[in-house]
Amino acid sequence: MRGLGPRSGPPITELESPPAVLARDAVYRRVLLAADVVAVLCTLALSLVIIGGGPWPAVALLAVPLVIGLNKGAGLYDRDELLIRKSSTLDELPTIVHVSTLVALLAAIGDASGLQLGLGGPALLTLWLGQVVLLALFRTAARSTAMRWTPAERCLIVGDADVWAEVRRKLAASPHMNSRVCGYVPMDDRIRADDPQPLGAYKDLDCVVRQHDVHRVIVAPSASGADESLDVVRRAKALGVRVTVVPRILEVVGSLAAFDDIDGMTVLGVRHFGLTPSAAIFKRALDVTGAAAGLLVTAPFFALVATAIKLDSPGPVFFRQSRVGRNDHVLEILKFRTMLVGAEERKAQLIALNETEGLFKIADDPRVTRVGRWLRRASLDELPQLVNVLRGEMSLVGPRPLVLSEDRHVEGWHRRRLHIKPGMTGLWQILGSGRTPLYEMLKIDYLYVANWSLWGDIKILLRTVLYIAARRNV
Repeated sequence: MRGLGPRSGPPITELESPPAVLARDAVYRRVLLAADVVAVLCTLALSLVIIGGGPWPAVALLAVPLVIGLNKGAGLYDRDELLIRKSSTLDELPTIVHVSTLVALLAAIGDASGLQLGLGGPALLTLWLGQVVLLALFRTAARSTAMRWTPAERCLIVGDADVWAEVRRKLAASPHMNSRVCGYVPMDDRIRADDPQPLGAYKDLDCVVRQHDVHRVIVAPSASGADESLDVVRRAKALGVRVTVVPRILEVVGSLAAFDDIDGMTVLGVRHFGLTPSAAIFKRALDVTGAAAGLLVTAPFFALVATAIKLDSPGPVFFRQSRVGRNDHVLEILKFRTMLVGAEERKAQLIALNETEGLFKIADDPRVTRVGRWLRRASLDELPQLVNVLRGEMSLVGPRPLVLSEDRHVEGWHRRRLHIKPGMTGLWQILGSGRTPLYEMLKIDYLYVANWSLWGDIKILLRTVLYIAARRNV
C-alpha cells in the first residue's frame, strides 16, 4: 500500500468523539425527542378529547414512552449522526407509519380489553393519522431548529481530489446541509498540479483532524484504492469523528441494491435496470390520478394565467417545444409562454451569457416577460405538461426531457436514462435545479431509473412541492 504504512502492529484505540461532534449529535437527539413527545400529546388531545369527546384517561400517557421506545428501537434518534443531509424526515415516513399503526393497534386492543380509553372509530383513525402527520411535521421542524442552533459541520475529504471539488461545491450551494469542507488529504504522496493544497500527509491524519477541528471524514476512494479505503475508514473511526464513504459502485448499481451474505462475506445483489411490467402499471396509475387531479384543481388558475400572459405581451398563451422522450421518441411538450415571441431566434446572440455546462440557462434572461419571470420563479410554467402526462407522453416524475440540441451531447450508457418516460419533475430539480451541469444531471437521471420505486416517486413529488414553496418565500 502506497504511503499507508504496514497493516500489522498494535490495534488502534478508538478515541472519544470531539466535544463539538458530541454536542451536535446531542442537540439533534434532544430536539427530536421533544418533537415526538409534543406530537404524541397533541395527537392524544385531538383524538381523545376533541374527537372522542371524553376525559383524558391517565393510562393514555403510556403512549408517550411507547412511541419513544419504538422510535429509539427503529434508530430514529441516532441516524442523524450518520448523515450529512439531516433534513430527511420523508425517508423516515415509512417507519413513522409502522410505529403509528402499532400504537393505534395496541390502543384498540387495550380499549377492547377494558382500559376504557373511549376510542371509537373516528377517534382511533384520528389517533393513527394524527400521529403520522404530527410526528413527521414536528420532526421536520425540530431538524430545522437544530440546524440553526448548531455550528457548521467541518468535513475533511480523504482521497480523490476531484471528489473534494464536487463535495465542496455541493455543500456550499445547498441550504439543506449545515456542513462545510475544511480541507483535503490525499491517500498517497502523488499530487497532480491542479489538485488542491493538502492540509497534510495521510500518515499525519490524526494531527490534521485535531489541528483543523475536523468533525467528519469523507472517504473518497480512488479507482484502484480498495485496501487504502478500508484503512482510511478504520483510522477515521478510531479518531472518534463521523465517517462518510463515497461508494463509487453505487453510481452504477444504485442505492436499492440488496445486501446479501455468504457465510460472513457481505455482497450486493444488483436489481434489474428499469421498470418491470407491474411497476410500469403502478407508475402509470399514479400519473393518471395525479395529472387528472392536478388539472381539475388548477383549472381556475389556468384561466388567470392565460389572461395575464395575453395582457403582458402579444403572442400565444402556450409554448410548444420538441423534446426527446422515451426510447428517443420526439414529443412536443406544453408550457406557459414565459418569453417574448421570437425568443428562440435570439438564443444565438446570448450564448456568451450561458451559466450552465451542457445546457442553456441564464438567470436574468432578457427574453423573459414580466409574467414569465414570476411563473418561472414559482416553477408554475411547467403546469400545462399535465396534459402531456394524461396523453401518456410524459410522467409526473422522470428524467428531464432534453431539447434536440442538448440531446445530441448524450452518448453511451447515459442514453439508458430514456428507458422510461421523461418527467415534469425529477431528482435533478430537487437536488440542483437549473444550475446542475449536464454530465451530472445525466448521472442523476440514470440513477433515478436504476433505483425506481413508487415510494421514491411520491417522495420526489412531495419534495418538489416543498422546493416550490421554499422558492416562493425567497
